[in-house]
Parts: sequence; structure tokens; C-alpha cells
Amino acid sequence: MASSPPTTRDELIDYCKRRLGEPVIEVNVALEQIEDRIDDAIGFYQEFHADATIKTYLKHLVTSTDVTNKYIDIPSSVIYLTKLFPIITSGNNSNFFDIKYQMMLNDVADMGTFIGDLMYYEQMQQHLALIDQKLNGVPQVTFARRSNKLHIHGEWQDGDIKAGDYLVFEVYQTLDPDTNTSVYNDRFIKAYSTALIKRQWGANLIKFEGMQMPGGVMLNGRQIFDDAVGEIEAMEEKMRLEQEMPPDFFVG
Repeated sequence: MASSPPTTRDELIDYCKRRLGEPVIEVNVALEQIEDRIDDAIGFYQEFHADATIKTYLKHLVTSTDVTNKYIDIPSSVIYLTKLFPIITSGNNSNFFDIKYQMMLNDVADMGTFIGDLMYYEQMQQHLALIDQKLNGVPQVTFARRSNKLHIHGEWQDGDIKAGDYLVFEVYQTLDPDTNTSVYNDRFIKAYSTALIKRQWGANLIKFEGMQMPGGVMLNGRQIFDDAVGEIEAMEEKMRLEQEMPPDFFVG
């Protein structure tokens, strides 16, 4: 009976070992080494493969700790932060008497009675956006992926950002394979993980190169290692040419 596609880390490990020859032959790689190679495969996949990254939005309620620290903690799964939406300040939200609300309400009412038109409405929205940009501006931020911290340029002590404010970020985030279990059945993950384990297998056997086993069998770890290195290089090159997002995709 055919095995079902791997949907967990353990099932992926079993798949890779079967692909390398188990249980017909013994794959001389410790479980700890296999776990490390799976981590390497998932890390490379998340770093470069387009299917491993999604565009999403995160919300954050500013706390007194954030104000004291003067930065916001960002999940380690976030690799790019492309936008911070205008800060919604507690106690200063738009309401029925807001001029933007009234202008939009009038324009929509006019369009409903065929007095206004969509072109005028769009021009008015662009005009209001220009005024807002000139008077209020866009929040300026600094984000370094490895620090997992978002620094917002502003006077925290003067109340530009205070506890109770809501922040919304536009980010690119890596998929968690334990949540999105189909990652373990990705063709690249399966092939790349197998090749990494094969290279580890060859590296282990190289230490016994030239040793003759009972029956005259000679261990050839060097050949296994070299074959795996060639497979890994070919897969990495093909993936980065065909599946990686262009670097300028995240610029601007």
C-alpha cells in the first residue's frame, strides 16, 4: 500500500529515509543530524521560495511597555515590513462631525441622485489624501528582520504614540509548516531535504573511507557525498531562478 503524502515533520523524515533506501539499506545518519538537515531545508525554503511567503496584515495594541521601550516587538516570522498605516490614536477617532466624513457623505448622496459623478468623487478623495499627507505625513519606521523590533520615528514621551493606540502593519510573513502542513509535501522540500540528508550520510561515511566490510564490501562515502552536493547545487540554482521573488519586489 502506498504511503500517504507527508503532513508532519516525522512523516517527512520517514519519506526521506525511504527515498534514500531504508529499510532495504541502513542510512547511517543520526536522528539529531536529520532534524538539523530538515531545519536547514525549511529555512532555505522560507528564505527564498515564493510559495513560502504571504502578504498579510498585523494589528498591534500599543502597551505601556512599548512606550517605555520605544519600539514594537515583531514576530520572527516577519521578513519584510512594507507599510505602517496611519496611527489610530485613542480618543481621537473620526466621527460623524469629521469633515472628511461629511464630504464623502455629500458626494455619495449626490451620486445617488445623479447630481455628482464618480470622477469628481475620485478627484476629491485624492485632494483630501494630499492634504492629509502634507499636514500629517506618513509614519516613518525602521525595521531590521533579525532584531524583530520596529522602531517608529516620533516623540513617544510627547504622546505621539501612547498606550491604547492601534497599529496596523503590512508585512510579508513566512509560512509555519506546523500550521500549514502542506509545506511538508512540497516537492522542493521533499527533494531538498533528501539531498541534505544524503550529503550528511556521505560526510559520515567519509570517515570510514577505504574500510573493508565483511564479504569484501567497501564503503564509498565520498561518492554519496559528491552526488548529494551536485544535486543540492542544481536544486538551489533551479529554485532561485524559477521560484524566488525578484529582489526589487520588496523595495519601495
